[in-house]
Amino acid sequence: MWKRALAVALLLAASVLQPAQPAQAAQAAAPLPEPLATPTTPPPSYPGPGRVTGDVGVHDPSVVKKPDRTYLLVHTGNNIAIKTSADRTAWRNAGVVFPNGAPWTSSYTGGSASLWAPDISYRNGRYYLYYSASTFGSRNSAIFLATSTTGAAGSWTNQGLIISTTSSSNYNAIDPNLIVDAQGRWWLSFGSFWTGIKLIQLDPATGKRLGTSITSLAQRTSGTTAVEAPFVFRHGSYYYLWVSFDACCQGASSTYRIMVGRSTSVTGPYVDRNGVAMTSGGGTQVLAGHGSVHGPGHQAVIPDSDAEVLYYHYYANNGASLLGINLIGYDNAGWPFVY
Repeated sequence: MWKRALAVALLLAASVLQPAQPAQAAQAAAPLPEPLATPTTPPPSYPGPGRVTGDVGVHDPSVVKKPDRTYLLVHTGNNIAIKTSADRTAWRNAGVVFPNGAPWTSSYTGGSASLWAPDISYRNGRYYLYYSASTFGSRNSAIFLATSTTGAAGSWTNQGLIISTTSSSNYNAIDPNLIVDAQGRWWLSFGSFWTGIKLIQLDPATGKRLGTSITSLAQRTSGTTAVEAPFVFRHGSYYYLWVSFDACCQGASSTYRIMVGRSTSVTGPYVDRNGVAMTSGGGTQVLAGHGSVHGPGHQAVIPDSDAEVLYYHYYANNGASLLGINLIGYDNAGWPFVY
């Protein structure tokens, strides 16, 4: 469900990912190059997370590859935590986005320093960071934007409010994700529970909201309404909407699982492998709990030169929230799987 930071750094031994090679730092509006030799046959069972070392205690990770070919990761935590890596395997703590706090968020956080679910990307020579301010179980929530030319701790400038919700809203303004479509238009997906995942358009010149329209992308319509953590990623001729179903933030009892649907338009409609609309509860499962990997979710998909890469958090048997990384393949029907 709603986000908490769990800062226990515990390594879970698992399968090994190949080291990353040089790649473009930002996803451009032009078609993305697809890695060579992407597998088309899913493994017989879910793979373990790839090998990571160092400071790997994360929750709600988002990652960007910098122009210098190193990796910058941000995640839920007090004033938004930062980690860096030179090779996508070894990670180290690198401070926080707002060392002096973010007092402009206090009316949504109840004075807590914890800020949730940051989304980082590199566009037009600067880093854009969309992030959430809320409290557990509340719709008194807001999404803000900060920008930086370096991405380093303390270098970020508050650009203000993007969208907010109240207790009377039928959706929740948390879990933002920026997507630039094939025409160069900017969009922000977000949402959690209630009526689910939404999409608004942004002004590329400012990163702020453009107009007042809002589009529904996904909703659970029977039983639980638990769908959140949207991430829209363009692969080939489709936009893929990645979301997390079920319960987050319960340690090893978490039931988070990663689902996906796709559309030829960034605004939808998104459908799953069986043609069920995601606005009617549809979703094709890509990764779920298995063995000592509990509640994988809050995913981000990042292109790299060896593969498209899925980043997520999961819980170890002791309840620690850890960084998960797997590579992504596509079957012959164009549906993603992890390996």
